[in-house]
Amino acid sequence: AMRAALVGYSSSEEEEDGDHRSGGGAQYPPEASGGRPRLPVPAELPGDPGPEELVSDDSSRHGGRVRSFPHERGNWATHVYLPCRAREEFVELLELLVSHARTHVSSLAAMEEFHLSLSQCVVLRYHWIEPFVRCLKERLAAFHRFFCVADQVKVYTNENKTRTFIGLEISAGHFQLLELVSEVDRVLEEFDLPTFYKDPSFHISLAWCVGDLSDKLEGQCLQELQELVDGFEDSALLLRILWEEVRCKSGNKHFSFPLR
Repeated sequence: AMRAALVGYSSSEEEEDGDHRSGGGAQYPPEASGGRPRLPVPAELPGDPGPEELVSDDSSRHGGRVRSFPHERGNWATHVYLPCRAREEFVELLELLVSHARTHVSSLAAMEEFHLSLSQCVVLRYHWIEPFVRCLKERLAAFHRFFCVADQVKVYTNENKTRTFIGLEISAGHFQLLELVSEVDRVLEEFDLPTFYKDPSFHISLAWCVGDLSDKLEGQCLQELQELVDGFEDSALLLRILWEEVRCKSGNKHFSFPLR
């Protein structure tokens, strides 16, 4: 059978958020297995396009968010995820949740795009992007489409507690997600990059704010948000999501891997 062609398309550069963790303690990626032979590093070619020329790190440009690693020329922030298309009703539910949550934390901003992370945000050298994407494509080629249910409201903070998120956690489809992550992890290991968290809380982020405001959002606020989700018209149907492709974003490059 012919494999679906890899679709590469470009978009404007955006700030990567890294991944965030549920509740208090951050989870750290497991250690890379020791003694693994490293892949030979190709020599940098003269005239290689200079990736992400912007080296200034003006946090006012991206809502006060702080990079989790220093920006260097030739380093591309890379993230593997499942994109989630927001239907009209999903956006209605989002607006309802965010406007309610703002009565507890006024600085909350709604996400404009939705995804479920399959990797942390890792740093890839420019000349590794193509082999990395090729490896991902091979590993994901046999993977079938599947459904998840994302209906549990949870509060997350990122690892260094500079941002807080409200997300919908997965209550069904966890096993397939773990299988998908194990494929992505094997690619990351080949390139000596950190793998995903050991016991991930798979979720779709809905809104975020600067700082650790989890104490204001947990408890009563969280309970009220869950009641809004549970009572929303056709919420069971609305929050049952079919995953049809995996995406990888590296700097301003996007790659799509359709599931079978």
